[in-house]
Amino acid sequence: MMFDLFDTPVLPGLAVRPDIIDPAEERMLIRRIDESDLTPFRFQGWTGKRLTTSFGWSYDFEVGRPIKAAPIPDWLAPFRERAAMLAGLAPELLIQALLIRYDPGAGIGWHRDRPVYAHIVGISLGAAATMRFRRRKGESFVRAAMPLEPRAGYHISGPARYDWEHSIAEMEMARWSITFRSFSGSAPR
Repeated sequence: MMFDLFDTPVLPGLAVRPDIIDPAEERMLIRRIDESDLTPFRFQGWTGKRLTTSFGWSYDFEVGRPIKAAPIPDWLAPFRERAAMLAGLAPELLIQALLIRYDPGAGIGWHRDRPVYAHIVGISLGAAATMRFRRRKGESFVRAAMPLEPRAGYHISGPARYDWEHSIAEMEMARWSITFRSFSGSAPR
């Protein structure tokens, strides 16, 4: 969990674990992500600067629903297990592995993950970043931020998942990430 100086959670439902992987694993994961069939992120006719590919399940923003994707590869299994441990879940509940490369100038705008997903567990690789959070309060927003250090894992659930939007500002240096997701109770099986 991310804490302030008085050991109070900064955002309920947000947990972080530094060094969930080691530097050699980070280099291997970056290489494997770069060797994957990455394509520009597409959202309702708009093309983003980040490059992505999904395993297990993918969300098709053009049709507005999840679709089956290639199986999660064996090389991701140990990292899926660590992500599941961080989230307190069985590894098989993490049904999607989303690989992302953020080249310089790429980021991700304000959003909440689609309702078909419940838990979001990420592993941050390459350059450090800041995940920003906001929640509407009247005419303005309440804001919070969490640093994403290289090799750290994070888990978004509960209020952080459902009550807050999150984003990552445009990157000045390359960054990669692996995001594992579980289905919500209403999702396809």
